[in-house]
Amino acid sequence: MWLRRAFFGWLIPAAFLLPLWLLVGWGVFNAGGWAFLWVLFLAIPSVLIGELVLTLLVRARGTVRAQRAISWWDVLGFTVWHCLTIALGFYNPAWWAPVFVLTIAVFVGLFWLVLWELWREARPAGIVQYTRAGVGFIAAERPSTTADDLRAEPDIIVITEGKKPTAP
Repeated sequence: MWLRRAFFGWLIPAAFLLPLWLLVGWGVFNAGGWAFLWVLFLAIPSVLIGELVLTLLVRARGTVRAQRAISWWDVLGFTVWHCLTIALGFYNPAWWAPVFVLTIAVFVGLFWLVLWELWREARPAGIVQYTRAGVGFIAAERPSTTADDLRAEPDIIVITEGKKPTAP
């Protein structure tokens, strides 16, 4: 549980630290001018906005807000995506392009995972029932059947529809 809570607290700072790492990595590993343009105009905004969107989608779930911890699937997805983003900051030309493509693929997969978890948690679980005609309705709560309830029979009123009497 402590790891899931740690990731919950890490998501907001990660939105700012990961783009900063890409900028610092460019300077430390002498990536060049084109890489600087890529970092400045594409990487920093996309990682910042992508991380914030994912964080908001994760925090929109009721269980995450209640437990202040993300799911294990979220931990796995964010770990892989953050590790790949950090690896991009080393700017090694031998493996940079495949890691870049893999990072984008993991982000897209993580985005759909987070949406799926949000949808699964937000949809009504068996609350809506359907008639044979396909009309949906929410059933009333069933009354409790305790011994006191069984002794005191409720009044039952039956209303039948009939034709209105016609005047002679």
